[in-house]
Amino acid sequence: MPSRLEENLAKIEALSARMMQALSQRKAADPGVGGPSNELFMKAAAAYVATMMQDPARVMEQQVAYWGRTLKHYAAAQNALASGEFKAPEAGPAPKDRRFANPLWDTHPGFNFLKSQYLLNADAVKEAVGGMDLEEKEKARVAYFTRQIVDMMAPTNFLATNPDALEKAVATEGASLVQGLENLVADLEASNGDLIVTLADKEAFVIGENIATAPGKVVFRNHLLELIQYSPSTQSTFETPLLIFPPWINKFYVMDMKPQNSLIKWIVDQGFSLFVVSWVNPDASYSGISMDDYIEDGFIAAMDLVREVSGQEQINAVGYCIAGTTLGLTLSHLQSLGQLPLRSATFFTTMTDFSDPGEVGVFLAADFLDGIGRQIDTDGILSKTFMSRTFSFLRSNDLIYGPAIKSYMMGEAPPAFDLLFWNGDGTNLPGKMAKDYLLGLCRDDGFARGEFLVKGKPTALSGVTLPLCAIACETDHIAHWRGSFNGIKQMGSDDKTLILSQSGHIAGIINPPSKGKYGHYTNSGPMSTADEWRAEAEFHPGSWWPRWRTWLAGHSGAQVPARHPDPNRVLCDAPGTYVSAIPAA
Repeated sequence: MPSRLEENLAKIEALSARMMQALSQRKAADPGVGGPSNELFMKAAAAYVATMMQDPARVMEQQVAYWGRTLKHYAAAQNALASGEFKAPEAGPAPKDRRFANPLWDTHPGFNFLKSQYLLNADAVKEAVGGMDLEEKEKARVAYFTRQIVDMMAPTNFLATNPDALEKAVATEGASLVQGLENLVADLEASNGDLIVTLADKEAFVIGENIATAPGKVVFRNHLLELIQYSPSTQSTFETPLLIFPPWINKFYVMDMKPQNSLIKWIVDQGFSLFVVSWVNPDASYSGISMDDYIEDGFIAAMDLVREVSGQEQINAVGYCIAGTTLGLTLSHLQSLGQLPLRSATFFTTMTDFSDPGEVGVFLAADFLDGIGRQIDTDGILSKTFMSRTFSFLRSNDLIYGPAIKSYMMGEAPPAFDLLFWNGDGTNLPGKMAKDYLLGLCRDDGFARGEFLVKGKPTALSGVTLPLCAIACETDHIAHWRGSFNGIKQMGSDDKTLILSQSGHIAGIINPPSKGKYGHYTNSGPMSTADEWRAEAEFHPGSWWPRWRTWLAGHSGAQVPARHPDPNRVLCDAPGTYVSAIPAA
């Protein structure tokens, strides 16, 4: 009778055949979207050689120091082995690192040596890159992509040097490896040969049933959006309604996951009459849709409908991320026409000045943008795959390597985690709009320069003149807070409130008061520089939501009988149809 191990090994052959079949379905992509051009590496090599020629003493000092640390580390490991002491002393810096949580990384001399030497190597590479004589933007790109290579080469990413995976493989007689290969093949098949790690259990959530469940009705639909009017939970609401524009890079229900952390439910419970846009997930037929179309048929159309439904000449609005950028463009454009449909605007993690784009800037160089442009010309859209991969690499250990290890090496099922489910439920961008955004706003910084055209007319940050509140997030990898600060500072409003939330792009915004988790900073003083503002800011424990509620209430008028969706306008129940629709391939 074959052993369990032999049976598992036999399964691998069948799975390998499936994997090769899945890989054969992979669609060829433009090389420019997969990594930086060779020119960047050539510049880095030339800069290193130039440093060697101009300052050989510094390079030799770095090398000799690295050799010395490595030799000392090797000798310490040998002594530990010879003495039977199952813990080699740390030869280099060993910060808290979740990758090395298994006790064997400290107690087993072999694994300890691998970990410590890897950390030594990583520090040596970082030091070498830091010493290169390169223009600042090029240096940042070299540092970023070098860090990606260093992270990829971590010993935890390889089966032979991952004690967690080896222990489980032995304990399960190879079953964990078979299940891991099954998970790998399933991911390849689901993505037509592209490797996209499944982050969450896709069967655990059903949109509208156990996620995105706040009650409401779709009261308007066009080719770009569905407009949801949420049912009030209070007998009266503020007179001025609130309209939220979420980013169309992801889906709106990040603000309505489960009731305990639903921003949408919380806003409704605070007595606001709430409308939220749900954007379409475009296919290639949307290739010609531009930023102008999003402004005219998205932002202005939604504002007009909410004003009509509520009978109010002015409403309040929120723009989140790219929708905040576009809300600013819309307001500047309408201001130039003498139209003021809003009483106030709130910007969540919004970049409008891209002179310092932060970490995302490494992807805004010509090599990437040219590659993306060619891919868009081929596909008609900027696929969610490219965007998801780009944002994931900003936190590669958390969103790529860590999940891959658990799924493919450990054979674990992905967790039933609502935020990760949402993270994997991305959307495409129309081709023309993506180029408008990436080239006109991100690369050329057109809004901050007063040069970005909306319907043929230039827009400028100074054209945003209404009262505004901006929430930036301290560790945001996508819209870094200093960049958000710089844009808000230049807006023409005389009434600005800035809140700096702890945590990142999502957790800093979806931060319910009941959790008591992340605090926030405020500063009523002048907006001089971001660092000066932060140094003089006052810290407040707990969520910023109640502070914003007070600010928003001051711009929302009196209490009136609660507004319910007009049955004559209702098209379907929330969360609508666009949020679940699958675009044509």
